[in-house]
Amino acid sequence: MTAALCGAGTTRALSPHVPLTPDEIAADAVACVKAGASIVHIHVRDEQGNNSMATELFVEVVGKVRAAVAAAGLDVVLNLTTSGSKWPEDVRVAHLPVLMPEMCSYDPGSMNWANSYVFLNTPAFLEKLGAVCQELQIKPEIEIFDAGMLGNVEYYLKKGVLKPPCHYQFVLDVPGGMPGNIESLAYLLPKLPQGSTWSITGIGKSHVPMMLAGLAAGCDGLRVGLEDNVFLEKGVHATNAQLVERAVELGKVVGRQIATAEETRQILGLKKHR
Repeated sequence: MTAALCGAGTTRALSPHVPLTPDEIAADAVACVKAGASIVHIHVRDEQGNNSMATELFVEVVGKVRAAVAAAGLDVVLNLTTSGSKWPEDVRVAHLPVLMPEMCSYDPGSMNWANSYVFLNTPAFLEKLGAVCQELQIKPEIEIFDAGMLGNVEYYLKKGVLKPPCHYQFVLDVPGGMPGNIESLAYLLPKLPQGSTWSITGIGKSHVPMMLAGLAAGCDGLRVGLEDNVFLEKGVHATNAQLVERAVELGKVVGRQIATAEETRQILGLKKHR
């Protein structure tokens, strides 16, 4: 179970509960782990609440998350973002060797995000990020927004930039990407290499339908959080912990065991560095 706490663009205008400061992100991480999350996906924000890829901010946020989780006697897998195409490519990976997370995002292609800007992931960057992940033994979470990205992954597997088995995170219903429906999932799943693991999230209104579809199709994980959806139901703003709690209950309804952080490491083949 992954909790994506704030993302790059969720604002206080969209949700009063979105964590923006380092202390808020750390507190939300603890609340989500207590609720059943085994992975926390982290973006960081500057003092104005804007998305940032500054290494010093990652150091502050991750330091506080690790300290808060440890103080609560808990365990969690940290998954740090590398998204942020307006920043130089070196900046997008600079925090990885400093913080040595167990996972990081890997977006295997570019797209016209929400028909408003280019979500840019150049071939040179993807090769660099793949090399960094292999060197540091960080597991790339391969985020699939559109079908063509699977072809890119296949190419990088053949080239040795990525190593199997891969872990895929389907992020469906981003405008400009694949819609969040059963047809999309039915198209994507048969194309995953044997031995792969996969998780799923839907953006906005497709959040619950994609959780249900993923559980029905045998997903290895669910992703929830205010990065992807701000409502518990129509007109009711959710907290990150509430979204995790609901996903845990859905998993239990269909007889799925909720993995601990240590079990998640075994399922995904992660190396714990710290």
